[in-house]
Amino acid sequence: MGDFQPKILECMKGYSTRQLVKDIFAGMLVAVIAFPLSVALAISSGLSPERGLYAAIIGGFFVSLFGGSKVNIGGITAATVMTVFTIVDSYGLSGLAVASVMAGLMLILMGIFRLGALLKYIPRTITLGFTAAIGVGILSNQIKGFFGLSLESVPVKMTEKIPALILAAPTADLYATLVGLASIAILVILPKINDRIPNSLAAILIMTPLVKLLDLPVSTIRSVYGELPSHFPKPELPAVSVDLIVDLLPSAVTLAILIAIVSLLACAVTDGLMGEKHNSNQELIAEGIANIFCGFFGAAPVAGAVARASNNVKNGGRTPIAGIVHSITVTLILLFLMPLAGYIPMPVLSAVLIVVAVNMLNIKEFIHIGKHAPKSDFLVLMLTLISGILVDLLFAVEVGIVAAAILFMKRMSDVATIQNYIGESEETANELEPLDPEYSIIKNLPEHTMVYRLVGPMFFAATENFEMIVTPETLRCLILQMRSVPALDGAAVSHLDHLYEKCRAQGIELILCGIHPQPLQVMKKYGLTDKLGEDHLCKNVIAAIDRAKVLTGEDR
Repeated sequence: MGDFQPKILECMKGYSTRQLVKDIFAGMLVAVIAFPLSVALAISSGLSPERGLYAAIIGGFFVSLFGGSKVNIGGITAATVMTVFTIVDSYGLSGLAVASVMAGLMLILMGIFRLGALLKYIPRTITLGFTAAIGVGILSNQIKGFFGLSLESVPVKMTEKIPALILAAPTADLYATLVGLASIAILVILPKINDRIPNSLAAILIMTPLVKLLDLPVSTIRSVYGELPSHFPKPELPAVSVDLIVDLLPSAVTLAILIAIVSLLACAVTDGLMGEKHNSNQELIAEGIANIFCGFFGAAPVAGAVARASNNVKNGGRTPIAGIVHSITVTLILLFLMPLAGYIPMPVLSAVLIVVAVNMLNIKEFIHIGKHAPKSDFLVLMLTLISGILVDLLFAVEVGIVAAAILFMKRMSDVATIQNYIGESEETANELEPLDPEYSIIKNLPEHTMVYRLVGPMFFAATENFEMIVTPETLRCLILQMRSVPALDGAAVSHLDHLYEKCRAQGIELILCGIHPQPLQVMKKYGLTDKLGEDHLCKNVIAAIDRAKVLTGEDR
């Protein structure tokens, strides 16, 4: 099977009873953590609570069965909440099902074409930016439930949402606000006392009976969504049309990108915890299969969940069996305990998601980047964040990548230069000589030979540096030292070719030396090495000077 082999096949070799016990324990504990988060994230996504559990059951099972990580846990995650909310608002549940299947197919293709490794080239500033934008979206969506506002529905667009929430502020309910604040206190304080107890579950188990006992007039899941189903979902084929597929394409692409980034991030985190290495392409295929099944069963889209996967590892899970046990345990909760979930107060779920959203803002890292990182990094971060809040996440990623690419090219062009060894000042010579053992030879060149040193990557944004090369009438041999050029592109080769033609027209011999493999390969493809000839490509500047003496008759 080569690169495409689920980790479960590897783990079953020599699988012990002792590890099975650990995996069962870890899987059950992760299911307990997943239950409240799945319900809360489903509601925040504009879905009914059970669809979050369906995601943990169906998506979690297939992520573990086919995954490229031993311990990743699949389920509904905060990363996809705003995208799902937008799809459901515009196209309904049928549209979400189609978008999930489309995103699943894209993820499978990404894995087959081995695109998993490319995601590591997305800068951290972009990941931080769109993650924070998701956090802002989730946070703004919870204000209604947390304060018990009398607002029929929360608008999708931030520019419409904020005015609507401000206008509804006078309708805030005191009891809902108090329940929400008490829940926040539990969520924040409990981890400082005992970090092994899931704080979201603790908040629900403490506040739900308290609200019932005090008979507080607070909305609950049951009062908003009615009786919750406690049965396994049946597969359904969503209505599909060409127009719907075209309309959903941008949203499906956004879903696929978010799922891929978040899932592989979860794998990277657990790799660090275990000292293992996941198969990113196989993981993308697994996420794709899981989301296709989620689409057919009416579940929320799934991705690898960082917190759940990390807890899996910390509690002894070491194989995909733990993820499968997590899926089975959530199924049992759905079948036997789901009616009790109807009593959970809505402000408690809002409080859980507010804490999740605040954590996604990564405020400390924002401050650190603002203080210590280059201004260009902070610019990319803020552009991605603002684009994600005001437009959408796909646009945010696009803006971030374009901005990061432009700024990176600017940095590379700033460090790329061409230096003329002849005519340097005494001060410059003293600085260069200890660093460059060849300088003592170069500075004694006869006047008919010149040496230029190319420094840094030579690409289209740095080609103006070639204008620094002058070819006086007395020049008979021009040497370009390229040992400090790690990379070359077609635009730079074009300028080199132009320089070659200029030298040939003036009767000047052009010699290149110290060429690295990548620049040499590019010059070969463009035919420049054939024009120059092998004897004009030297190992170092000393050999190039010897060759120049031969060509100019100085060695006689």
